[in-house]
Amino acid sequence: MSIEIKVPVLPESVADATIATWHVQPGEQVSRDQNLVDIETDKVVLEVVAPEDGSISELLFQEGDTVLGEQVIAKFIAGVVAGQEVTKAEAQAPAADAAPASDESNDALSPSVRRLIAEHNLDAAKIKGTGVGGRITKEDVEAFAKSAPAAKPAVAPVAPLEGRSEKRVPMTRLRKTIATRLLEAKNSTAMLTTFNEVNMKPIMDIRKQYQDIFEKRHGIRLGFMSFYIKAVTEALKRFPEVNASIDGDDIVYHNYFDISIAVSTPRGLVTPVLRDTDTMNLAEIEKAVRELAIKGRDGKLSVADMTGGNFTVTNGGVFGSLMSTPILNLPQSAILGMHAIKDRPMAVNGQVEILPMMYLALSYDHRIVDGRESVGFLVAIKDFLEDPTRLLLDL
Repeated sequence: MSIEIKVPVLPESVADATIATWHVQPGEQVSRDQNLVDIETDKVVLEVVAPEDGSISELLFQEGDTVLGEQVIAKFIAGVVAGQEVTKAEAQAPAADAAPASDESNDALSPSVRRLIAEHNLDAAKIKGTGVGGRITKEDVEAFAKSAPAAKPAVAPVAPLEGRSEKRVPMTRLRKTIATRLLEAKNSTAMLTTFNEVNMKPIMDIRKQYQDIFEKRHGIRLGFMSFYIKAVTEALKRFPEVNASIDGDDIVYHNYFDISIAVSTPRGLVTPVLRDTDTMNLAEIEKAVRELAIKGRDGKLSVADMTGGNFTVTNGGVFGSLMSTPILNLPQSAILGMHAIKDRPMAVNGQVEILPMMYLALSYDHRIVDGRESVGFLVAIKDFLEDPTRLLLDL
């Protein structure tokens, strides 16, 4: 029985997708739910699995081709094909013979594998492929990179000028989308950034006092992010313009609180969404943030995880950033940048004290948010963080 393999249904915000990697070739026997192909959108990588035991009879699109939602990309034959059923040992035998042929196997590398090899500065000839015919897979590259972290980088062909060399790596679809959206935000909005600083000692004292009890009670460590999200949510309640967005000639005011969290992943910067943060306590926020971070690291974020969001929080402090001007995450009207916490001398009641201080940076669209709202919003966050009791008493 012949079955059509189709691209999954794409959300309205995603126009098309790209065939990233075919994991099987025509005639190769596969089992039910085995991953056939990775399809890359501008947000996530979708996996298309085998509907039944059987084999691919024909590939209608190759790696790197652009496809649309529900488009047929391959033909699948259900059931064991006569003469195609081989043992695992027989299937792996050609791989051992083909592995040394680096020149030939390099031509057969998929775009995603070539990109991964270039990112890790690896020599493809030294990587043993476990795919069909000795083909190198992404898993082979990642395993090799982990087992040989100190390996010398692959040497590019020597240029005639004193051994200088360069490498050219194609942009991933996600990186192209990030570049396009950042330029769009910069060129299509009246973006402005305002700054303030916050004394983090009260929150650090709370964490020090209740960390063990909190972890024992909720099974997760008490971090800074839950305080940030809680403070932002309460500030958004007081300044609805910051929680709004522009749609054509209309201003859309959102009566719910979905906060995007900027997460750095191997594929690039993504902004998964925490939904209804006004109903979440600190422990629930910490667990949700951790779950999204793990899914982002493992490439398991779904389109649903990435869709929506009314306001974004980005924490460059984890990388050591002292101050920055974050760029808007369209169509949102504002983004809050958190930074590194540094001990600095501050004047307190006429005395100099060393306090853990952090800069806050709020970038906003001046078309919808005025200076009064932006500064008031940032001061509200500062007050909540410097006196966390306000969060409990709704002051």
